[in-house]
Amino acid sequence: MKQILIIISFLLMVMLTNSCRKTDYKLEGQYQVISDFGFGTGTTVWKANTQYLIDGLVFVNDGQKLTIEPGTVIRFKAGQADEASALIVARGGKIIAEGTAQNPIIFTAESDDLKGSVPLYAQGLWGGIIILGNARLNSTGGEAHIEGISLNEPRAVYGGQVDNDNSGSLKYVSVRHGGTNIGDGNEINGITLGGVGSETKIEFVEVVSNKDDGFEFFGGTVNARYLVSAFCGDDAFDYDLGYHGKGQFWCGLQSAAGGDKLIEADGNSVEKIISIPNSKPVLFNLTLVGNRDGSGDQLVSFNTNAAGSLQNSIMVEQDNGIVIEFSSFRSNSYTQLLDGKLKLTNNIFNSVNDNTPDGVFRVHGINGENTTEQDNFMEAYFNTAANSITDPGFVISQSEFNLNPQAEEVFANLQPYDDTWFLDVPYKGAFFNVNWADWTLVGQTGILAVK
Repeated sequence: MKQILIIISFLLMVMLTNSCRKTDYKLEGQYQVISDFGFGTGTTVWKANTQYLIDGLVFVNDGQKLTIEPGTVIRFKAGQADEASALIVARGGKIIAEGTAQNPIIFTAESDDLKGSVPLYAQGLWGGIIILGNARLNSTGGEAHIEGISLNEPRAVYGGQVDNDNSGSLKYVSVRHGGTNIGDGNEINGITLGGVGSETKIEFVEVVSNKDDGFEFFGGTVNARYLVSAFCGDDAFDYDLGYHGKGQFWCGLQSAAGGDKLIEADGNSVEKIISIPNSKPVLFNLTLVGNRDGSGDQLVSFNTNAAGSLQNSIMVEQDNGIVIEFSSFRSNSYTQLLDGKLKLTNNIFNSVNDNTPDGVFRVHGINGENTTEQDNFMEAYFNTAANSITDPGFVISQSEFNLNPQAEEVFANLQPYDDTWFLDVPYKGAFFNVNWADWTLVGQTGILAVK
């Protein structure tokens, strides 16, 4: 009898422990509050007629699938470090968040009533969205732990050998006012993609007023179309650790209040020899608008041996243009350019630095090297690669970015698309007479106008 009582007591303890640990879906006023005690969201559907509130770090675990209906609004509690709130799709998990142009899916702060209670430029009110996959990185061992989450959390590991990995889909999604300090002094990006594979679908996704980067790609092969990164505190787009996906129709906007680079391109997190795979995305039809505020910010920087292609794009209004690292003693991004792995072709620039080729394309000697020879090469490359300094006809003010181009150069000297994934369009930049951004917050407020 005593042994039976001991067994029953043990079973009751296990049941109690599991009941305390499983994901908690509870009603709190108008909200269904979601907290994660280790078991993730489960395979479930979040519905448009329910008000969701995320409390803390909530994971979609390995083997689980979270489906979110069009028009669903998911809010997040405020909090720093261990109290931060974010949605994380773990490696092997899947998110299907497919809104429509009329009913986008919105991730925002608890305080946001979607009627103006939160100012457009407010940042850092919650965490962000993190998606982790099994695609390749160039970090030691081919795996990494996503920044800002405790090293004791095994669900925060990403990377592998499956370049065609599928983490689900994001379509017509708006992420607003995130970037709180999630831990270890790191503000989280609006959308972080770590080792995400090419079968994942990302189209029509907006990040507005995030305290850190808008989108960051840590390795992986995910492709993305129709992205808006607006008014973020750091970079609009950032890639690192061997990202080698494809992108088309990306729009980066900086406010007068701040922002760093429109694109920060890194090969690896440390300065060392070439790591495989290279950071080498192929990017077409970008529109990048800086704030030209006198702080010395760059349009694009290529560092730590980063490569890539940036073509058929329009870049305007920044103190400095494209800056490429140079080193006299190790492989670097300038070497990648000479080897044809870094391509900057058929782009339009205006109101960037002093509006001259040698002001737009520059080389930075990371050890104080004299770069006169390299700068002269870059000035010549600007012209031979069919770049131009042309006013595209944008109308830009504090209250409006009208980015429908007018100049003839927009339709001339186009770089051919070298992959069938890209949509073949007869213009440079992200927009021409098609208002694909009318579903975004910046489009709905009239800040971004493209008709």
